[in-house]
Amino acid sequence: MGVPEFLAGAGMVPVRRGQPLPLAPAGSVQVGPAVALLEGEHGGAVSIWGMVSACWDDGDVAGRRLAAVTLATTGAASQQEVASAFGVDDATLRRWTRAWEADGVEGLRPERPGPKRRSKLSEELAETIRGLRAEGKSLAAIAEATAVSTDTVRRAIAMAPASEPPPANKLVPLARPKPRDAERALARAGLLGGAEPVICEGESLPYAGALLILPALVVTGLLDSACSIYGAPKAAFYSLRSLVLSLVFACLLGEARVEGLSRIDPVAIGRLVGLDRAPEVGTIRRRMEALCGLRRADELVHALARHHADAHPEAMGVLYIDGHVRAYHGGADLPRAHLARARIAMAATTDTWMTDEAGDALLVWSSPPGASLTGELRHAIQEVRCLLGPEARPTIGFDRGGWSPACFAEIVAAGFDILTYRKGPVRPEAKNSFTPYVVKDAFGHQQTYWLAERNVRISYDAGRRYFACRQVTRRDPASGHQTAVISTWGNERTSAEVATSMFHRWREENLFRFMRPRGLDAMDSYAKAADDADRRVPNPQKAKAKAELAKARSSLAKAAETEGRVTLEDGRAGSKQVREAYREAAAYLQQMEAAYRAIPAKVRLGDIRPGASRLDDERKRIHDAIRMATWNAESALARALGPHYSRAEDEAHSLLAEAFKTSADLEVIGDELHVRLDALSSPRRSRAIASLCAELSQTETLYLDTKLKLVFAVKGY
Repeated sequence: MGVPEFLAGAGMVPVRRGQPLPLAPAGSVQVGPAVALLEGEHGGAVSIWGMVSACWDDGDVAGRRLAAVTLATTGAASQQEVASAFGVDDATLRRWTRAWEADGVEGLRPERPGPKRRSKLSEELAETIRGLRAEGKSLAAIAEATAVSTDTVRRAIAMAPASEPPPANKLVPLARPKPRDAERALARAGLLGGAEPVICEGESLPYAGALLILPALVVTGLLDSACSIYGAPKAAFYSLRSLVLSLVFACLLGEARVEGLSRIDPVAIGRLVGLDRAPEVGTIRRRMEALCGLRRADELVHALARHHADAHPEAMGVLYIDGHVRAYHGGADLPRAHLARARIAMAATTDTWMTDEAGDALLVWSSPPGASLTGELRHAIQEVRCLLGPEARPTIGFDRGGWSPACFAEIVAAGFDILTYRKGPVRPEAKNSFTPYVVKDAFGHQQTYWLAERNVRISYDAGRRYFACRQVTRRDPASGHQTAVISTWGNERTSAEVATSMFHRWREENLFRFMRPRGLDAMDSYAKAADDADRRVPNPQKAKAKAELAKARSSLAKAAETEGRVTLEDGRAGSKQVREAYREAAAYLQQMEAAYRAIPAKVRLGDIRPGASRLDDERKRIHDAIRMATWNAESALARALGPHYSRAEDEAHSLLAEAFKTSADLEVIGDELHVRLDALSSPRRSRAIASLCAELSQTETLYLDTKLKLVFAVKGY
């Protein structure tokens, strides 16, 4: 092979005697200190110190790859420099090198394009595939039924004869709902108690993927419970169902507060609820104010809890309880609480949350100011008893904040089991007492727990009584740290089950983490109510007197130290001035102690804070009920994605968030409402959502107040 034409004359010009020879051709790329690469439309060449070492013609892929491999293997340039100059990554260059070492130049030739074997797609098979597609089956289902790949299914569908008639009804892209002005006028006149939903058929409608939540939302009982408790409005264009669903869809789209509806296209939300537009922020506030006047928010929360318990009895075995502090930044005089995230005490309100064994929200209520988790446990067992009945014996799980052996005894006597961490100093278990247990989580991941178990008795009531229970200790092999868990479960539960159930308490922490951007800390309303003026609170004068008493004791200690030092130096009982100073300090301390004892530890709230108030949580509870149901529905969909998405443990909620914001086609076919989502950001995510769509379609959920069954699919899958 000669020198290519483009190389001749590319910097290779005659030079006069004594003129230095150029080392690299003009227009070449410097690969390393000695190597230059020149490529053009007719081929390329590599020169080392100005001498051509390799060249190739245009289309000679093997020759070009051989030049790159030669440079890398001989060390003329580094592998990174060669890969960068030839426009490939390091992995590709290494693959070329391995192919050259195995098969020589033949290994560097590109693979023959086209199919490697005879196609399975015959005309009869193509007809069968198109028939299955006409029945509404997904690409994955057709591929499984015909034993071919989804690519083959797509090719068979694309091979359909051009003579096939086009669909009769062509959907309009971005179709807008028809105005409902007449019904709005009827509502203003008091003649309409809620507009009926009307489907807006169209193509690529924004946010239509949020309809995926409806089958799971129906299972929560939110819509039926809200309608049965609050009833239908006397006159309104927006029914209670459309009002609640608007808040649900806004929450799914990342706007958990009512004000967030002003940042979402109202027409897009209107399509989802079967109306021409979503309710405005002022409308929702006015309607919520009317619902708050009925004071039935707690009744709604309990109705959802009963519905959840009936729908998921298998998750009622272990109930986790924890408190959540909501910081308040307004100007009202609210009680103070410790905010763990900020590690400060500030004006705040405290809610107590109860979740089931799977981490789904079950109950929430407002805790009184200054309430401890121990006190809330006593309230929780009353709530659970009313919820599950007198025969149930569930387990109450909580963290160290609820530690109280006396309270444990009350809970067990009431017919419950407990599950918590051991608090306080614990005698470490011997290293040889630990036994390995292999546990598997819901996603099939295995891990090994090193556990030791023994029966313990925990004293309380000044050592006069004892609380007997099991103690399971887990040891971390890496650090040697031991974590003790106590439980009143019998021997029917293994040590691994005790430890696993306790560590599952973090599902409640995950609930808080996921609910925080969904309005967990939202105020929802700044309505306030006067605090109980007769409530007994710590006396601030007591704390001030305690500080002064500490100063007096410090002064007496200094006086005693001075008297002792003078006595040692003089060899006598000390000077008169020192003795008098000590007597004065001792007398002052006695006065301070008497004054401290005379100050009451607690006083009436009205005596020290006459303007104290508390937030009215009625509206907050209504919104919390909607958020809880939305979260539980989304969690159910996330668990359903597990078998279809390998990274569901980490990405299920982000995948659902993408699906909810995806546009989709809406079309009514017979008694079915077909929701066809656009493809997602990657094929594997689209396949996972397509499999979820197939499962949701099998539920035959009806759309709102219609008789249309929801059928979900993903375009092309």
